[in-house]
Amino acid sequence: QVQLVQSGGGLVEAGGSLRLSCAASGRTFSDAAMGWFRQAPGKEREFVSGIERSGGTYYTDSVQGRFTISRDNAKKTVTLQMDSLKPEDTALYYCGKTRRVAFFASYAYLSDQTSYETWGQGTQVTVSS
Repeated sequence: QVQLVQSGGGLVEAGGSLRLSCAASGRTFSDAAMGWFRQAPGKEREFVSGIERSGGTYYTDSVQGRFTISRDNAKKTVTLQMDSLKPEDTALYYCGKTRRVAFFASYAYLSDQTSYETWGQGTQVTVSS
């Protein structure tokens, strides 16, 4: 069974950067898309970014141009580089792995939490103003 272990995150001042990583165990990784979601206190979990098997990427509007998602299939890792952080980015961040999918996936698919079968444990990101 695949497990996802997250690392990174922490406390940073507005304008700073953080890097989140998500490492997968098990044999399957390259046959799935990966994504990052976040949940702020009192709010629902929301899509942040996703990456197809092809390497194609998607971002929610609020992080476009500031966050970068990448994957390394050989290392079975997905990374979220977060730059120009804002206080409203403060949340618990989760990485997710989809079920086995085609080489290309749509934004609609990657932004839907039900597309994901495995989740990481969550990593806190706090941005102070």
